[in-house]
Amino acid sequence: MSSRPPLPPFTEESAREKVQAAEDAWNSCDPDRVALAYTEDSQWRNRAEFFEGRDAIREFLRSKWQREQEYRLKKELWSFHGNRISVRFEYESRDREGQWWRSHGNEHWEFDEHGLMRRRDASINDYRIEERQRRIH
Repeated sequence: MSSRPPLPPFTEESAREKVQAAEDAWNSCDPDRVALAYTEDSQWRNRAEFFEGRDAIREFLRSKWQREQEYRLKKELWSFHGNRISVRFEYESRDREGQWWRSHGNEHWEFDEHGLMRRRDASINDYRIEERQRRIH
């Protein structure tokens, strides 16, 4: 079984480290790299989509980053307790037609004893922005 330190139970320092590792991985836009942080049977809610497992996560991320070009993300620790972390996030991307978007929301994460995320619940809102309004580069 692979391990993904830091491991729960989280301290403020280790929770911040986990959030930064997630931000770095997601900004790589590499579905294979990102998927390794999740259990084989990880359960996801992303907006109104529900799915389970690393293969589904990889496929979701491939599709996401084909649609959301020049993707840049910033995550912020919101709360933590035991094996759970909540974050607020904001990301920007442009669609294939060149329209820029800002997306923001909250995620709630639950980890197994090996530091792999077994559950992710994400609530996300999107709105159009002009390129000059971008905050994340």
